[in-house]
Amino acid sequence: MKAVVLAGGKGTRLAPYTRIIPKPMLPVGDRAILEIMLLQMKRAGIEEVILTVGHLSGLMKAYFQDGQQLGLRICYSYESHPLGTAGPLALIEGLEETFLVTNGDVLTTLSLTDLIKFHDQSGGIATIATHRRKVFIDLGVIHVNGGHEIVDYIEKPTLEYQVSMGIYVFEPRVLRYITKGEYLDFPDLVKNLLAVGEKVVAYPFDGYWKDLGRPDDYEQANLDFEQIRNQILPEEPTWNGEYL
Repeated sequence: MKAVVLAGGKGTRLAPYTRIIPKPMLPVGDRAILEIMLLQMKRAGIEEVILTVGHLSGLMKAYFQDGQQLGLRICYSYESHPLGTAGPLALIEGLEETFLVTNGDVLTTLSLTDLIKFHDQSGGIATIATHRRKVFIDLGVIHVNGGHEIVDYIEKPTLEYQVSMGIYVFEPRVLRYITKGEYLDFPDLVKNLLAVGEKVVAYPFDGYWKDLGRPDDYEQANLDFEQIRNQILPEEPTWNGEYL
């Protein structure tokens, strides 16, 4: 099975670190974010990983090389200009079977094996891993109807949503809905799929998950890592430093 890691963003919210280091290479504990993700993919039986790269791509290629040291085949797909989160998939050749896609800044205890199995049984064109997120509104929320009449008033509610974890499983026919060279984000792709009657399913997950795109989440992930290390990287291989 193949996986695609979206690793071409500039990571502007984590500046100034990301001015000299690609966001997927920022450390969590003693390993790069992307290295942790690649080891998780290998454990799930993934053999080949395509990194879509742009910003500071030379550093990533010099560090991970062809993936041999991690027991993977790694190749690189270059974006000459930003194509969104879904657009880069159209540039990749050889996605002829079910494949995994993930953002390059995700730290989670999610079992990729379980996610892929769920997708295979769902019969959908796409599966999106989701996480429950609560949002506290520190104000009174008023609901009105079309005639400007108040129909409800809720004081400081907590709203609950299922949010995308940035981890997806796709069937190869999804590529028919992505135009090569055009900008496209995943929310728009999903809307397009639903509009033509394709089945898209959610895989709810309540375990540990951090999107490391914001400074506070990145700092918290580093604080959490040693406590959850054995869950994230069971059977962890010894690091030999050959990439350094």
